[in-house]
Formats: sequence, structure tokens, C-alpha cells
Amino acid sequence: MTPLIAAAPQFTQPEIWWEWLAPYLLVLGAAVVGVLVEAFVAPRARRTTQLTLALVALLGAAGVNVWLWADQLAPTEYKINAVMGGSLMVSYFTLALQVVILVVAAIALLVVADRSRGADDFAPTAAAIPGSDYEELARSKGLQQTEIYPLFLFAVGGMILFPAAGDLLTMFIALEILSLPLYVMSGMARHRRLLSQEASLKYFLLGAFSSAFFLMGMALVYGYSGTIKLWNITSAHALQVPEALVGGRPLLITGIVMLLVGVLFKVGAVPFHQWTPDVYQGAPTSITGFMAACTKAAAFGAVMRLVLWFAPFIGLDLREEVQLAIVVVAVLSMLVGSVLGVVQHDVKRLLAYSSIAHAGFVLVAVAAVPAYDGTVFLFPMNSAVVFYLLAYGLATVGAFAVVTLVRESQGRGADAVTLGEATHLSQWAGLGRRSPFLATAFSVFLLSFAGIPLTAGFIGKFTAFKVAVDGGLWWLAVLAVLCSAIAVFFYVRIIVLMFFVDPASDDDEPAPAREVVAVGALGATSDVPVGTPLAGEPEAGVGLRLSEELRRTGAGVTVLKGSVGTRVAIVVAMVGTLLLGVLPGPVLDLLEKTVNFLP
Repeated sequence: MTPLIAAAPQFTQPEIWWEWLAPYLLVLGAAVVGVLVEAFVAPRARRTTQLTLALVALLGAAGVNVWLWADQLAPTEYKINAVMGGSLMVSYFTLALQVVILVVAAIALLVVADRSRGADDFAPTAAAIPGSDYEELARSKGLQQTEIYPLFLFAVGGMILFPAAGDLLTMFIALEILSLPLYVMSGMARHRRLLSQEASLKYFLLGAFSSAFFLMGMALVYGYSGTIKLWNITSAHALQVPEALVGGRPLLITGIVMLLVGVLFKVGAVPFHQWTPDVYQGAPTSITGFMAACTKAAAFGAVMRLVLWFAPFIGLDLREEVQLAIVVVAVLSMLVGSVLGVVQHDVKRLLAYSSIAHAGFVLVAVAAVPAYDGTVFLFPMNSAVVFYLLAYGLATVGAFAVVTLVRESQGRGADAVTLGEATHLSQWAGLGRRSPFLATAFSVFLLSFAGIPLTAGFIGKFTAFKVAVDGGLWWLAVLAVLCSAIAVFFYVRIIVLMFFVDPASDDDEPAPAREVVAVGALGATSDVPVGTPLAGEPEAGVGLRLSEELRRTGAGVTVLKGSVGTRVAIVVAMVGTLLLGVLPGPVLDLLEKTVNFLP
């Protein structure tokens, strides 16, 4: 007799390898604890607690990854482990990139925590209307919130999850985890609040647009293959589709391209770069440095995972189509970043276009996708990409740390008030006399960006371009060298300004042409015509005026000493940049293991 009720399916308890999840649990767990610290710890102990918690979490996660590299991953046959049913795929490449992200993020955190002027660079009430009575009341009472630290950790958690994702859904979740905190942090600047909030809104809108591309691409790939797991998509059995779907190749290609659009937006590659100059300029400078270095590293990890899993392995052999898309984006990024960087007069916008050009240089290596012959899993571009991202990350965090210490000022002597960053290039004239240390450090970072020998940037470009030449893309490597030569111009121009141009004398009396009103000593700044009152402006004598001519001549510029953390960050970044340029061998030898990549 047939039973009326079918037997319940047997439940299989999943096996969870906690040691492989430890880095993510440390960072994201510390972020959750940071939220509780913000709510329950006394205000005077809150910042120290948050900073200590964040640094311990970042360095602890990096230490766990080093242990996994040395003790856990090496004995495995294929140098990879599937975690949580394949939702995470951990390889040498993944661990190396995560260590880069965690170490660079720890250095960036020291800059974020700078309080050399008695307050950090973040608004006391980020949701307040700029210039409002409520904001001024919070500032006058010395309100200091530390929500920036858990937001920072949540972003880092998403960043280390992004390149480890083993399926498209996990990759999308990681994309959103790293993106949402960045949208908020971009709008939290203490100075130039309106510009900061505008940057945040632009970043959010365009980021949501790119996420929609990623979701649509994921739907198309799933519709074709019936799975979202990268391993299954690229396996032969997943492509045993009916004859009716054999003509669905354009559908699959479209899906892959849309996935790449979603991650290339985070890289800041052309034509998905429109957000980069505005957000880099408007966001708090310490957050800009963190975002430029770590987000790019995480996004390139996702780009590599998509390219290396889809292009050479898939049964339909999409290597040529994927390679063509990467080559086009690389060429556009190098040309736009290098050419438009020449005409920039704002330091942060100049570094933004430099970032776009560097995205193109990394894509030169990514484009050299080898054909898979079914016997080997060697991808030499992996080590080149990781080394380049490490070199670029150190120089970027160091460069933006220097920018945070070059400030506009109003008044003289005891009455002088420090305002926001002095970002116009003319204001950097004579920095070598005002602060030889900062000028020297900034020069090292610029020379690394330019790819000058004895810096990490030279080794990074050499390894990336060599991979392209070995892959048959010699013409792309030649174009990359030419674009690098163009970019040298605007890097060297800043060095000349700092060391060989005299700063404007503070005794020069500027002719007022246009006013910049700052509400309070640490208030929001915005450009307004002369005589126009600012809404919510306090009593006379509090509003500070700084003429546009003062900006133009370079007068009214002060160089802060910086906190111990900021100076340590600059020294570590500078020493790392020089060491990787002079003695790159040990790091490159370690990264040789990352060429073993089995999806």
C-alpha cells in the first residue's frame, strides 16, 4: 500500500569551518561591537575604545589570513578551499588581496583618527543641515560622535568578502556591504558640508545604478545556466543546455558584461568613472584615501574572479569577448585619466584622475587572460595585480594623508583659525620650505604614481606591463607606457611647485573678489557672493571670510603638524613605497603562489 504522506527529506547539517570565517567575523563582529560602544560607552572614552577596537580587528584579521596562508592552505592539493557550501572560495590570491586590504585599511584608519586640531574632520551631527542652528549648537557644545569607526569596519568587511565570493549572490551582498557605509562617510565632512553631501548623493545614485546593472547581469547568467554558483556556471555539466538555448550565447555575454559593469564602477574605470572626481573632491580627505586604495583593491579582486572564472573555463570559450571588453575599458581609462589629469588645478581632483589612469594600468594586466587547456590553472596576472594594488594603496593613503595636513587659514598669530584643506595647486607653492618632511613624502608618493625607478610604482607597472607583453598584448603595454609618460607631467609639476616656487608672502594684501564664508571656527564652508548672508549664520564676528584671491595667491595656508597616528601612517606608507621599489623580490616570490587559481 502506498503511503499517503511522503517521508520528509533528510536534513544534512552543513559543516562550518570557523577558521576560514575568522577574518570576516573579526571585522564585522568588531563593527557591531562598535555600534554598541557608540551607544553605551562614556563620551570621553568612546574614541579611544573605538580606535583600539578597530585596529585590533583589522590587524587581527590580517594575522589570521597570514596563518591560513602558511598553515592551512598550503597542504591542499589545488590551493583552494570552499567555505559555506561554496559561497566563499578561498585561495592564495584571495588571502593575499585580503591582507593588502586589511593592512592598507589599518594605515588609513590612523589618518581617519587624526585630531591634531582638537577635533576630527567629521561633522558632529552628520544629518544636520549645513549652517543650521542645530549644527552650530552641537559644535559649540563640543559634541563628538564616533560612528565613523563602525562604518569604516563594515566597509572593510564588505571589501574582504568581495574577492572571496564563490557565487553571484554573495558577491552582490558584499558589494552592498562595502558600498552603503562609503555613501554615508562621503557626506560627513566637517568642512565644506554642502560639497560633501553633494558628493555623497552623487555616489549613492550612481552606485545604485551600477548595482542594478550587476543584478540584471546576475539574472541573465542565472537564466542561461540555472545557477548562481561560479563553480557550477563554469562546469561542463552546467552548460549541457537544450538545443533551444544553444543560440543563447549573446544572452550569456550580455550578462557577463553587465556583471563587469557593476564591479568596474567601483574600480572607477572609464566609462563608469563619472562619480570619481566629484566624490574624491567632496568626501572627507581621509575617507577619500581609504576609499581610493581599499575599494579599488576589493573591486579588482571581484573583477579578477569574474574574468578568470568566465573567460577561460566556460565551455563556450568567451575569452575573446571578455578580453575585448577589458581592453577597451583599459584603453579609455588610461587615456582619460592621463589626459584630463594634466588640466586639473585641484589636488584631490588630480589624484582622482590619477586613480582612473591607474585603474587602466591594472586592467592592462587583467586583459592578458590565458586560454585554459584543461590541464593547468596558472594565471601570472594574479601576482602582478596584487603587487600593483599594494604599491598603489600605500602611495594613495600616504598622499591623501599629506593633503589633510595642508590647510587654509584665516587671521594671524593667536587669532589664526584653521579651515579646510588647501587643495588648489597654487596653495602648494613653497611647501618644501614650510614642511620639508611632508613635501618629501608627497614627492615619494607622486614618483611612485609616475612609475619612477626605485619606487614601488615602477615595479608594479613593470610587472603589469610584462604580463600584457607575455600575453601577446604588446601594443597595449606600449600605449600604457605612453600614458604613463603623459601622467608624469602633472606629478612632476606638483614637485616643482613644492620645491622650486616661492610661496606667496603672508604680508601680501589680497584684493577681495569673492568670499568664502565659514560658519564658526570649525564650520561648513561654501562659496557665496560678497555680502550674501548665510542661512543660520551666528552673531557677527563668528563668520569668517576668506577671499578667493587669498586662495589664488597661496597666502593663508598653514601646515599642520598632525597627530602621531597620521605621521606614523605617512612614514609607514613612504618606507613601504621605497622598500617595495628597492627590494621587491621577497614580496614577488610570495605572490607567485597566487598564480594557482582554481575556481
